[in-house]
Amino acid sequence: MKHATLLIAAVLMLQTALPAAAQPHPRLRLEMCGNQRNTPTKTCLVDGDTLWLSGEKIRLEGFDTPEPQTHICGGDREKALARQASARMLELLNSNEWTIERGGLDATEEKRRLATIRIGGRDVGDILIEERLAVAWPDGEEWWCN
Repeated sequence: MKHATLLIAAVLMLQTALPAAAQPHPRLRLEMCGNQRNTPTKTCLVDGDTLWLSGEKIRLEGFDTPEPQTHICGGDREKALARQASARMLELLNSNEWTIERGGLDATEEKRRLATIRIGGRDVGDILIEERLAVAWPDGEEWWCN
């Protein structure tokens, strides 16, 4: 009995000492942010690679999707693809259980939280890249600009 108690105590100590690498996210219904104002509870999708969760702006790492507002290089084609990427991201997050792994902050003025979202252990960015709705970042070529 003494050994079992020590084992349980050791496991509990390890669980509190180690950082949580991947945190399951409770099921919620995400929508596009649109013109929502920033609040401590803001939770919505900005575009295919950026979202707000409980007031925290998060930039997903490892991939880039076309820009829906600025259409940096591809004009109407880029905006249409951006809408597709955002719709697919909404579908993935709203119809699956997922985990989020938070990292540091990005180098932008906004200081967005960098993170990876996984569905069944798979990075959502890899799914969008495979479906030609995103490119690897920072080394992927923004083919929608051509």
